[in-house]
Amino acid sequence: MDLLVRWLKGRIPKRIRYKLRRIVYELRALFYAGNEVFCPWCDQHFRGFVQYGAYHGPNLNVLCPKCGGFERHRLQWLYFKNKTRLFQDRLSVLHLGPEYGLYRKLSTAPNLSYISADLDSPLAMVHMDITQMPYSADSFDVIVCNHVLEHIEDDRNAMAELYRVLRPGGWAVVLVPIDKNRCDTLEDPAIKSPRDRERYYLQSDHVRLYGPDFPERLREAAFDVEINAYAACLDAETIKLFGINDREELYICRKS
Repeated sequence: MDLLVRWLKGRIPKRIRYKLRRIVYELRALFYAGNEVFCPWCDQHFRGFVQYGAYHGPNLNVLCPKCGGFERHRLQWLYFKNKTRLFQDRLSVLHLGPEYGLYRKLSTAPNLSYISADLDSPLAMVHMDITQMPYSADSFDVIVCNHVLEHIEDDRNAMAELYRVLRPGGWAVVLVPIDKNRCDTLEDPAIKSPRDRERYYLQSDHVRLYGPDFPERLREAAFDVEINAYAACLDAETIKLFGINDREELYICRKS
């Protein structure tokens, strides 16, 4: 099924392609019916998650058969539920690069004033450039920004915009792919072709590969940054049930 999805990419308009992908994922969910693992974003059990060959390493990138959420998304749900009041308080939320499972649940949460935004995603309620957001300063209590900045040429300006629109006392979860074997972020103007970007940046539409200096970039934008190792505190049963990578870190950014 994933081969079909990849074949369709570039041959059919994005909105139609997205609808077809949802149909494929719904069918795949039937094939994975079971009770071994659980995705909280689509509230469904499966016999297992889908192995997804990608850059984090073997057997770590496992996605939900139905909503397509990765282990990082299920970890976020646990963090949101157990360590924040996202599902209780009345909050304004900006969700950048919206993922289906998160969009589905957050957009229907009665306590949230929710906006999804992206340049061209079919799930975006607002189409915009993250480096020039059409919102006044201090507009949002919470920002969710997962694997977006590695696509942005001027990521420092994007981080400054995230800081600007976040309210004092608010928080943002900002995640990117990080190669911890590097000393610092790799970005080279000579790396332009899709093939070279995939080779050096792990994906053809990435414009850099972040290193362990990523939190410092966020701090340069004036954020207070917490490198949160909540996953490492989870028990073995929870890690197995939710398909969590216990080495995953959450970057929680606050505006003091």
